[in-house]
Amino acid sequence: MQEYTSKTVAIQRQAEDIYTFFSDFSKFSQLIPRDRIDDFRATADECTFSVKGMAMGIKILDKTPFAMIKYMGIGKLPFEFLFWVQLKQVAPCDTRMRLVLHAKMNIMVKMMLKGKLQTALDSFAEQISSAFNGNMYGEN
Repeated sequence: MQEYTSKTVAIQRQAEDIYTFFSDFSKFSQLIPRDRIDDFRATADECTFSVKGMAMGIKILDKTPFAMIKYMGIGKLPFEFLFWVQLKQVAPCDTRMRLVLHAKMNIMVKMMLKGKLQTALDSFAEQISSAFNGNMYGEN
């Protein structure tokens, strides 16, 4: 499996708050882009959805309170993957987060996505940081 690690971002929240959000898929409903994702269904530990008519999902494999959540792709996916959210609280209301993706891709998919996965992972980490820091919602 190929490993991709995002840059580390700072989030001005307790690790517990971030962990609580990411360890329960039922909290994700409001974030789903309805123009690209259909039929989103979630329980605490698993979500399923359709993208361009293809059903897929994600389930939580393992959780370490306030430190890490591991996810696994399920269903018909273009490639197998494991995804981790890693958290480290360095001070009150100061948590560092990084994302790790382990992907098993055939050579053709690997060539098509070369460089794009790293860029997407870094961008996703920044978006999460901005959302938790209130920048996306006009807070601060």
